[in-house]
Amino acid sequence: MDAASCGPAPGDEVPDFALRNQYGETVQLEHLSGTPSVLMFYPFAFSRVCSAELTEIREGWSEISALGVRFCAISSDSVYTLRAYAEELGEVHFDLLSDFWPHGAVAKAFGAFDSQKGCPRRVTFVLNDQLHLHRRIAADFTQSRDLAEVLTAVREIHQL
Repeated sequence: MDAASCGPAPGDEVPDFALRNQYGETVQLEHLSGTPSVLMFYPFAFSRVCSAELTEIREGWSEISALGVRFCAISSDSVYTLRAYAEELGEVHFDLLSDFWPHGAVAKAFGAFDSQKGCPRRVTFVLNDQLHLHRRIAADFTQSRDLAEVLTAVREIHQL
């Protein structure tokens, strides 16, 4: 089986996790319950494509927050790296979560880790308010994901 196809399928509960954000605060999966959530795995802080994606999210934050969605961006970078990255990106209203140690364990549980590159794949999981997977959205390593597709998936949850 291809590693990219591992992980939760639509309707499945997603793997539990507890990760620290750019401020060192622990964010647990259970904290996301009760609202649609987006878990966006990305390869590396400070990289061109990842920075473009996170800047698009930051710039579109008013539309995203109006949907009442909790947004978490997850990489295998350290908390300290994510803090510096958040400062470089500017005003970040969402969590940058560190899957640093054990290295990539949460990405692996979601089937979103590339063991050859040693980092998460560019995969987004849109969860309903009960923490079940609604939609999985992926892009190639060098391509940005379509934020409009992610927001459409969140709107679908609201219509169910």
